[in-house]
Amino acid sequence: MVTWALGHLVGLAEPEDYDSKLGTWALEDLPILPGQMKLKVLRESNHQFKAVQQLMQRQDVGQLIVATDAAREGELLARWIIDKAKWKKPFQRLWISSQTDKAIKEGFASLKPGSQFERLYQSARCRAEADWMIGLNVTRALTCKFGTPLSAGRVQTPTLGMIMQRENDIIAFRSEEYSVLRIDLGTFEAIWRDANGGSRIFNTAKAKELQEKLNGRTGSIVKLRKSEKTIPHPLAYDLTELQRDANRLLGFSAKQTSNVLQKLYEQHKLVTYPRTDSRYLTSDMADTLKERLSSIAIGPYAPLARPLLRAKLTLGKRIIDDSKVTDHHAIIPTEQVVLLNALSTEERKLYDLIVKRFISLFYPPARLDQVDVTINIAAETLFTKGTTIKDNGWRVVYGGQTLDDDEAEDGAEEGSAVLPELREGESFTVKQCRIQGGRTLPPKRYTEAALLTQMEKHGLGTPATRADIIEKLVSSDTIERQGNLLHPTGKGKQLIKLAPENLRTPELTARWEAELERIAYGQGKPELFLNGIREMAQGFVSGVKNSEAAYVPHNISTRHCPDCNTRLLEKKTKRGLVLTCPSEDCGYRRSDGVQLSNRRCAQCKKKMEMKEGKAGLYVQCKPCGITEMVNKDSKHINKREQQKLVQEYSNKQESAGSNLGELLKAAMEKKNK
Repeated sequence: MVTWALGHLVGLAEPEDYDSKLGTWALEDLPILPGQMKLKVLRESNHQFKAVQQLMQRQDVGQLIVATDAAREGELLARWIIDKAKWKKPFQRLWISSQTDKAIKEGFASLKPGSQFERLYQSARCRAEADWMIGLNVTRALTCKFGTPLSAGRVQTPTLGMIMQRENDIIAFRSEEYSVLRIDLGTFEAIWRDANGGSRIFNTAKAKELQEKLNGRTGSIVKLRKSEKTIPHPLAYDLTELQRDANRLLGFSAKQTSNVLQKLYEQHKLVTYPRTDSRYLTSDMADTLKERLSSIAIGPYAPLARPLLRAKLTLGKRIIDDSKVTDHHAIIPTEQVVLLNALSTEERKLYDLIVKRFISLFYPPARLDQVDVTINIAAETLFTKGTTIKDNGWRVVYGGQTLDDDEAEDGAEEGSAVLPELREGESFTVKQCRIQGGRTLPPKRYTEAALLTQMEKHGLGTPATRADIIEKLVSSDTIERQGNLLHPTGKGKQLIKLAPENLRTPELTARWEAELERIAYGQGKPELFLNGIREMAQGFVSGVKNSEAAYVPHNISTRHCPDCNTRLLEKKTKRGLVLTCPSEDCGYRRSDGVQLSNRRCAQCKKKMEMKEGKAGLYVQCKPCGITEMVNKDSKHINKREQQKLVQEYSNKQESAGSNLGELLKAAMEKKNK
């Protein structure tokens, strides 16, 4: 018998489940710290829990197999169902990393005892209870104290803190003008460097003085160093690295990547388990790699994969390393044969990243010759470097790509030119010395890719939760996307000052995550950890209660409530801008007339606002400034209408002469009538 959990069927009880008066938020009732946490069946999936419970209570059922996601959260949701259904018999665990028929059959052939995952469950339980105690108490305390919805948590608050710290760095930054001296030596160009190796000159007079000093002078190469540089293939993807690349290269949000990846894993069965933090494979997978390569050797990947199938694969420590794989190995293609036409555009793009990364694992390193040249002219040091590609190696998979964004930016001032054959002692005369101006730039605001890197570095969240944390910050109006960059809102700027100080920085949360890992490996004690969380929650609530700070709504409009004359607040919703009265006794609410269309901005992917001007209807994305006309008189129908009409007419017209063009024509005629 097979049944399912629809995500979570059971969760932690709410405060009002312990005491009915706690259903109303009040500062004097905090902190709420139950001695023993209770579980409750979630109302929205209550029907499915009853179905599962009835099966588990049958007398003829003596064995249970847990087949939820093979990870911390998957273990938790299964154990809570087992606990609530009062299952007392033993159970076994299916632990698989892909959903192909072959993997599932092999998993059922080697089921593991459920008791083997007890420590993982304890880690998951501690995570859930800690989030409940910290998040619920601090959120209620902040909201009650300052009279507005303010959400806080052990991961979301320090993540907001990092975005706010970057904002403060940008505000405090003072741009300076500088000059770079570029010297034309006839067959190549060099730049001036100071004694410390820096090329920026912040004194205009000094730059001109050097320009006059060097013009027309002769000098020679005092140092010429040739070296071969070997660049190994990148490691296979874990979830965070894939989210970074998808954001950087495809413009996907972290959540968008997670959703598309889940479809590739669950629906199409084309990739292995997505929510992994490992970038390596295990030794028992070595014999499966050619089968996987064979399954992807189609279409654009055939010329790249087929040569690998004819030779023995080289499997080094950058590919297979058992010591660096915990619950799940890296994300790679399965042995399932792929039909590229069956994938959506988003799925196709993400699958392309995964396949190319997998193929590149078996290609040799890229090799290049690098030449560093130091020239002395008029007692000044000039420098240049050149690079020659000897073997593109794994970069063939990426069309010979040689630089990522960071490398391109780092090398922007000095460059890497194609140099002629040079020798030490060779003389050169300065043909021209020009001054190139520039300004120092402030730190960049975080993209999702950069933020994910920082979250991973500081141990904030897990690969499975980081995307949801970013989305939660966006939905709670504490940060907003402007193009590909993340900006703190007025609410976020105030919230980070009002939240408990220890909760604003990543260090505390990172220590919690490390302790949860220790519990999962049997090196930490759950109750000791939770007692520490209780004490922390008490301290946080006490700090908020005693705070003398004030919150000023950042979204006050210029309009007044028609009922009580209070200044209305602007709130962004999926349906557009809404004006609400902040007075608890009033509850006035109305739309500001902003309508969102179904057309999305090509840059930030958000729904665009529908507006009407002199030329007719148009849609506009305010953050990006993109505007598109909508022809009101056109006979345009959207795709959903088109599909419905085609279906309707295809049922009526089965004759051989009817084709798509005729069907659409008939559909359009009916629509226009």
